[in-house]
Amino acid sequence: MRRRLLVMFTVAAVLLVAAIVRMSPVSAVASDPYAYKNVRIDGGGFVPGIIFNPTEKNLIYARTDIGGAYQWNQSTKSWTPLLDWAGWDKWGYNGVISLATDPVQTNRVYAAVGMYTNSWDPNNGAILRSTDKGDNWQVTPLPFKLGGNMPGRGMGEALSVDPNNNSILYFGTPNGNGLWRSTDYGATWAKVASFPNPGNYAQDPNDSNGYLSHKPGVVWVTYDPRSSTKGTATKTIYVGVADKENNVYRTTDAGVTWSRVAGQPTGYLAHKGVLDSTNGYLYIATSDTGGPYDGAKGDVWRYATATGTWTQISPIPSSSSDDYFGYSGLTIDRQKPGTIMVATQISWWPDVIFFRSTDSGATWTRVWDWTSYPNRSFRYKHDISENPWLTFGANPQPPEVTPKLGWMTESLEIDPLDSNRMMYGTGATIYGTEDLTKWDSNTQFTIKPMAKGLEETAVLDLISPPSGASLVSALGDIGGFRHTNLDAVPSMIFTAPVFTTTTSLDYAEKSPSIMVRAGSFKDSDRPNDSHVAFSTDGGANWFQGTEPGGIDEGGTVAAAADGSRFVWAPKGVTPVYSVGYGNSWQQASGLPTGAIVESDRVNATKFYGLNGGRLYLSTNGGATFTATAASGLPANGKIKAVPGKEGDLWLAGDGGLWHSTDSGASFTKLPGITNSVNVGFGKAAPGGTYMAIFAVATIGGVTGLYRSDDAGANWARINDDKHQWGNMGEALTGDPRVYGRVYVGTNGRGILYGDRTGPPVTVTPTTGPGCAATYKGVNEWSGGFQAEVTVKNTGAAQITGWKVTWAWAGDQKISQLWGGTPAQTGANVSVVNAGYNSTLAPNGTTSFGFTGTYTGTNTPPATLTCTPA
Repeated sequence: MRRRLLVMFTVAAVLLVAAIVRMSPVSAVASDPYAYKNVRIDGGGFVPGIIFNPTEKNLIYARTDIGGAYQWNQSTKSWTPLLDWAGWDKWGYNGVISLATDPVQTNRVYAAVGMYTNSWDPNNGAILRSTDKGDNWQVTPLPFKLGGNMPGRGMGEALSVDPNNNSILYFGTPNGNGLWRSTDYGATWAKVASFPNPGNYAQDPNDSNGYLSHKPGVVWVTYDPRSSTKGTATKTIYVGVADKENNVYRTTDAGVTWSRVAGQPTGYLAHKGVLDSTNGYLYIATSDTGGPYDGAKGDVWRYATATGTWTQISPIPSSSSDDYFGYSGLTIDRQKPGTIMVATQISWWPDVIFFRSTDSGATWTRVWDWTSYPNRSFRYKHDISENPWLTFGANPQPPEVTPKLGWMTESLEIDPLDSNRMMYGTGATIYGTEDLTKWDSNTQFTIKPMAKGLEETAVLDLISPPSGASLVSALGDIGGFRHTNLDAVPSMIFTAPVFTTTTSLDYAEKSPSIMVRAGSFKDSDRPNDSHVAFSTDGGANWFQGTEPGGIDEGGTVAAAADGSRFVWAPKGVTPVYSVGYGNSWQQASGLPTGAIVESDRVNATKFYGLNGGRLYLSTNGGATFTATAASGLPANGKIKAVPGKEGDLWLAGDGGLWHSTDSGASFTKLPGITNSVNVGFGKAAPGGTYMAIFAVATIGGVTGLYRSDDAGANWARINDDKHQWGNMGEALTGDPRVYGRVYVGTNGRGILYGDRTGPPVTVTPTTGPGCAATYKGVNEWSGGFQAEVTVKNTGAAQITGWKVTWAWAGDQKISQLWGGTPAQTGANVSVVNAGYNSTLAPNGTTSFGFTGTYTGTNTPPATLTCTPA
């Protein structure tokens, strides 16, 4: 499963205290207009639902499990995203469990949204409704959660519009919430109290984290439009329930009463229910699990609505030893209603199978057939020239081929207005054809990707080196790519080795052709492969290194500034370092397991680690790490080093955004920023000397994407409320070659890149004063202590005086102080410079020391404030 990624740390004890207050205030947040496009990959994730409007040609929607919903654009044969307005506060809205398009007023479209029904998603689900085909939406919150990325998400569609009276909608819900109805175009909803069965199936009822114990519940709603006249509520409605003994229910009085359909098959779950109203047949496709990853047995059934007769029409019945799959994707050719198709829910080996019947299921043909094992014959040609990476770099032996026809094929849809067009979703893309009827004349039809514009990757890391490819990405599920052209699909994912998920990337700042990546895969599939790989040509080609034992997941990895060595912190394993390209690894001393690692971008011997609210520094190439004195840092965070400035660090995390100019010995917390997700750097603005800073942060109460051109003194929001992309920011970087360009990773909407569209910018380098103070305990004895405070000029201009203030946590009193003039009132202390140490050049330091007395506990001050003169 793919889900929101959270990095967890353990909290370490705080022993020393450093200043974390910056005195220069952040100005009121401005905005800077940007245009955003996806870095083109095409697909990259599971598409559980494709929905054709039955009355308007080319009106097609697709729903995804974590990446929102899309509308088809026929003129460009591409998809347009519809839910990019959902931001961090409603990131779960990008999990779309069902979608309905109105057959009467075709501008109307509805989506049932919510990503998880367990604790992972803090919000309840909602019904979204639009009267302009998804350009704008209104929201009706629901009193329960929905599971767009939960088990069973390919079943459906659970949300539907009454074709006779389109003000009426029905929605099947999970986890005991039953069937719901709206009579006012989705504005308000009420539970259908008379519906008897909310569904009892769960993949694992005892799953403690609440994922596999999810109950898909009421999973599809199908109308018989013949049962009433236009303008009146449809009387006969069939509803599918995730209950192996009670699959299908029916009303014949417009939802007043419901009953279990007599004689129905049992033992399996009905994933789909499709009605041929011309011939009077209800078809169901069943499987032994809710999917979408599994399913070993199933059947296809036909119900004659006039006689109440059930007929098993399985292409391969569940009683056969040749049936090792369930059935799911199910569709009717509405132009030729006796023509139906069904797909195997899961047939990993050698491939998915599509079956087609032109006689209402009496006989079937297959999309491929066995000839003489291991050879097969194919009714289709597969053209992936637009997305060649869909081979996944594989070179399988027969009977397998590459690319695969698909997997997780829960959605298989023939265009109701065009018998030749079919689309189907897989775990990686949307495939389709525009000459499907060639099947019936024993001529090969052509299957191609139809995923342009639909970007569904989960992005874990991004790097934009100063030379070579513009962007290199670390992705969940499909590894990652090297983009030399942001608007073109790369030919191949990372190979040699192939990672299922790449968790971390880095390049050597002074030699950017040297790169390293770490990632995860199922060890039993490739026992001889390593979880770390290297490149010396900017990511065009890769080779693997060795690895220590016990590694299952990639963790984070960092390259020295000159590429001479690497530090690697695999998940759950003691961090290690290697001189050279991973030929051997040694344990890094002093760096906790689970740390995030980062390299200094100037000094090749410096590496940093972040863990549990502590910053760790190595000055010997990763061999040993020591915790710095900095405190008050977030337990969870991202640490990034600024290119071209040794020891210049930015730390994003819960509670704010922090900056260090002394290799993490002390950090300044920026005022006005209450939270941050990530930070990255790009080319400096014209006239500027400091790289542009990009941050996903909360400033002035607004969570968004921001840029600063003056080292964090001022910020401009560079996205808007229509472009928020859910829980964006796990990956973030600027472009060192293009001022203003930003690359932002999302969890299911792929990689976005943005460029400024506003007027030219010229920045005057910051010359304002600033200073910071760092406290250090020197000695302590019973009732007394000695301490030292270092004062540093953090601004770009000379200062001619300074004042340091703090408040004691206890009853400490200064006895004697040298290097300044003290004053103390109660717990509050101020120290003004002496004559000889009043003037400090930029980055210059001085210090003062003192002795003091205390009773009880001598707790260091939590915060020191330095004010320059």
